Amino acid sequence: MLRPLLIALQFMTRLPLPENLLQSRDYQPDQLGKSVVMYPVVGLLIGALLVTISLGLNIFAPQLQNIIVAALVLFSWVLITGALHLDGLSDSADAWVGGYGDRDRTLAIMKDPYCGPAGVSIIVVCLLVKFAALSAVVTQSWISLLIAPVLARSAVIVLFMSTAYVREAGIASSHAAHLPKSLAGLMLGLVVLACVYALQVKALWLLIVVAMVFLCLRYLMVQRLGGMTGDTAGAVIEVLEVVVLLVLAVV
Repeated sequence: MLRPLLIALQFMTRLPLPENLLQSRDYQPDQLGKSVVMYPVVGLLIGALLVTISLGLNIFAPQLQNIIVAALVLFSWVLITGALHLDGLSDSADAWVGGYGDRDRTLAIMKDPYCGPAGVSIIVVCLLVKFAALSAVVTQSWISLLIAPVLARSAVIVLFMSTAYVREAGIASSHAAHLPKSLAGLMLGLVVLACVYALQVKALWLLIVVAMVFLCLRYLMVQRLGGMTGDTAGAVIEVLEVVVLLVLAVV
């Protein structure tokens, strides 16, 4: 599963990988499908980097206030992911507002490279809320930095398994068509067990809230588009990362 992991890293982050590590022949449909299964592993790597940054700041600059540490962790988070999912969130917001309930118009706006007022507003709100939640957990609960990116990307597996991909020639169409559901189910089971082990009773509340928000987002996609796109998958990741951080800040 090394090749699918490398594809997932290349697809979902801006982490530098050695040149020529992946060749064009490596991007076979079955490998693209398996790369979706590795999304939680990518989330774990992102979380590990964020924990390292947070702990490093606490060790080498203990005088920094929580809000400064939270700001630097959030800045690192955006750099690691290359704002890819924020772009999906922005495109989805613009499309939902400007689409006026029309499926084709909504899909057309999603392909527009420009960012409208709704897109800018949702990015600002998302980053503000994530920053506030990070300020509450960044120095008290490093486990939150691991769980948020893992659960958010695990939800994308569920989205691929349960929701039609509406663009035939979309960037993730091969990922959706060749997803091995048995491996995906195994990965999801491992993620749930890891959450229960790490959080115990708190995991129940977290998983319930995440599931409810996920179902609401999926309902909106199916109602408007009849399925999902790569942009809406990115939006799910951003929204659920915020939700996980908020829940863990509360509980």
